[in-house]
Amino acid sequence: MYTAEEKEKIRKLINKKISELTTHIAELEDLTRPVAPDVAIGRVSRMDAINNKSVNEAGLRQARGKLHGLQHALGNLSKSTFGKCTRCGNEIPLGRLMVMPESIKCMRCS
Repeated sequence: MYTAEEKEKIRKLINKKISELTTHIAELEDLTRPVAPDVAIGRVSRMDAINNKSVNEAGLRQARGKLHGLQHALGNLSKSTFGKCTRCGNEIPLGRLMVMPESIKCMRCS
């Protein structure tokens, strides 16, 4: 079980990561807007733009998933099940939660 001080550290970390991720998502949303066909760019440049858009869309999906995980972790922080592996029930090491606070599994079960 984590101490109140450890949970507060995790809470601050989660809030910081949510803030950073929200900004990053807004940037990615801007980068994934469709390239208008009437914009005068060459064929190769248009292909580059389409490829970059696809890469940014994948990053956006990943960022949204991570944001959802962080919000879920923040909501569960006060529950007794927070920090316990959903598979084996063992406590997730604090170091892992400090790196990936959205973790729901220990290293062995991941």
